[in-house]
Amino acid sequence: MGGSLRVAVLGAPGVGKTAIIRQFLFGDYPECHQPTDGPCLYRPAVLLDGAVYDLSIRDGDGAGPGQRPGGLEVAAGGRVADPKDWSLQDTDAFVLVYDICSPDSFDYVKALRQRIAETRPAGAPEAPILVVGNKRDRQRLRFGPRRALAALVRRGWRCGYLECSAKYNWHVLRLFRELLRCTLVRARPAHPALRLQGALHPAHCSLM
Repeated sequence: MGGSLRVAVLGAPGVGKTAIIRQFLFGDYPECHQPTDGPCLYRPAVLLDGAVYDLSIRDGDGAGPGQRPGGLEVAAGGRVADPKDWSLQDTDAFVLVYDICSPDSFDYVKALRQRIAETRPAGAPEAPILVVGNKRDRQRLRFGPRRALAALVRRGWRCGYLECSAKYNWHVLRLFRELLRCTLVRARPAHPALRLQGALHPAHCSLM
């Protein structure tokens, strides 16, 4: 048994947070967008490099930057209320999603990253942050060049960076594989962005 990890997938409404998670867990994509009714919690088991990890994947922050998030738990067969408030301090790793065609959603992610830094207790282990540009299938409509955005995130924000397409399931598995590998090696003395980029080599990751 590898242990348990808590991952939060955050971002502005409509950027594809739920679509990314559903592609990873169920291999499906909703053609019609339906806003997520509050934050949700998924609990899959994942096999990574021969070890089993119990994940708690939080979908959405349920509030704008500066507000404390609450949570709902998604269980088999439907949703039930989560009695505990899942704070940012208790999260092991973050996926901050933005729409590559929406500069406002990128600004939202920037505010989220600042919020995470401000709420992290002094002396607490640094949680890996992976910034994800979704909707790569709409490449021609993007608001800025990929290389410039990646350089800003990696060098200026000290976070990892990846682009994906939830619609076509492109780089979705890679996203979670790299985030998990980085989380597991975070105790090593290295720059967080370097740890994330160093996790890009192939690994075996699958749902159980």
